[in-house]
Amino acid sequence: MVTATHETAHRIFQEHPEVLAPAFETLGLPPPVKADIEVLSPDVTELRPMERRVDTVLRIVSSSGDDFIVAVETQTRRAPDKEANWAYYVAYLRAKYELPVLLVAVCKSRSTASWATGPFECRIGPWTTQVTRPFVLGPDTVPEITDESMMAREPALATFTAIVHSESRNIDAILDLLARGMRPFDKETAKYWCEFLEVGLENTPARDTWKGLQKMVATYFPGRGTLFEETYLEGKAEGKAEGKAEERTALILHVLEKREIEVSEGAHERITSCTDLDQLAAWLDRALTAEAADDLFTGDPEVPDDGPRDKGACG
Repeated sequence: MVTATHETAHRIFQEHPEVLAPAFETLGLPPPVKADIEVLSPDVTELRPMERRVDTVLRIVSSSGDDFIVAVETQTRRAPDKEANWAYYVAYLRAKYELPVLLVAVCKSRSTASWATGPFECRIGPWTTQVTRPFVLGPDTVPEITDESMMAREPALATFTAIVHSESRNIDAILDLLARGMRPFDKETAKYWCEFLEVGLENTPARDTWKGLQKMVATYFPGRGTLFEETYLEGKAEGKAEGKAEERTALILHVLEKREIEVSEGAHERITSCTDLDQLAAWLDRALTAEAADDLFTGDPEVPDDGPRDKGACG
């Protein structure tokens, strides 16, 4: 079954091969450059009745002439059949392209990553005919993000790193750094990376955290049920303005809670009584960087000390 994690890995390695940098650095290879990479067919089938496919297959073109193949497999759990399948993939690609093959396994779980490292041997008695040793990109080989500037400098690697560490106890702090790092992005760029990450996090608690941090804009991954898509589809239906206001209000309070910012009774009432979608969107943006709840209202009209309050005015 093709999962969202598989889809994300398939796209991110093809569109942004720089995420392979940790593997290349460990092996003493030059950093991967998109211009030097050719996407190959992932089909490794010889007889049609049984289809075999690798997640991603890339040909690395080296200036020295020492080209090689990178086969990327996303592994969410231990699988007994992978020992034979991975050996087949490597042997087939080696024979087809007459180039050495680097098998890379992407694992979010430390236990799965430990298993995927192998080695997997084809042995008869004391004699080993073939050994398969994947290079694992997992929590122990991909360092956690500790600097928000990484998102601006290397968005693909930062996004991939967050997906790899989605089961880490530090994932909330990692996602907060990513959200902060997206502040310089234009709307379309932010939308692209926000949804790439949300799809990659799948149905994990980390995905819910990310939903509370990301901006509410249109969808990039149609049909995947992301927050952007849900919000966009709701906006298409008439009579949904009130529901959207309640959702944005909840997101603002969720972000403030996750960032451990205290919300006074007055600030809470001001946020929850507002029905102006543009105003709520502005407050949601400010919630990502505010140092205090009152920072949300910077630049807004002053709240009158007396007299009736117009809920639509957000005063």
